[in-house]
Amino acid sequence: MAGLQAHTPVPTDIVLHTTSKVLEIAFDNGNNFRLPYELLRVYSPSAEVQGHGPGQEVLQTGKRHVGILSLEPVGNYGVQPHFSDGHNSGIFSWDYLHQLGLNEQALWVQYQQRLQEAGVDRDAPMTERGGSACHS
Repeated sequence: MAGLQAHTPVPTDIVLHTTSKVLEIAFDNGNNFRLPYELLRVYSPSAEVQGHGPGQEVLQTGKRHVGILSLEPVGNYGVQPHFSDGHNSGIFSWDYLHQLGLNEQALWVQYQQRLQEAGVDRDAPMTERGGSACHS
């Protein structure tokens, strides 16, 4: 199994670019993506970011300059980045990374809309903005 889905493409190469803050990932189906660390952090699959159900998501801000300190393999299905802001609980399966790559532009638009609706700036420091997610 390549990821959590049986049909998920398998990565053939993963490179962390520390200066440009981009994770470059190539898949065996020919798709190649350059995913900004900020996008990965903002859309981390962790409960801390996603909550435990719909409507419990925690809007992430102040992540433009976040780095990835390390990238640990998780079984044969994904990786766990350790971000420079201390976040390290998100496990990115191959299928999730592939979906982030396929939908990158739409995800950026969605993120900008969420920021606008919340009335916060992308670079604002994280604060408690109503609701709470698991911080484990």
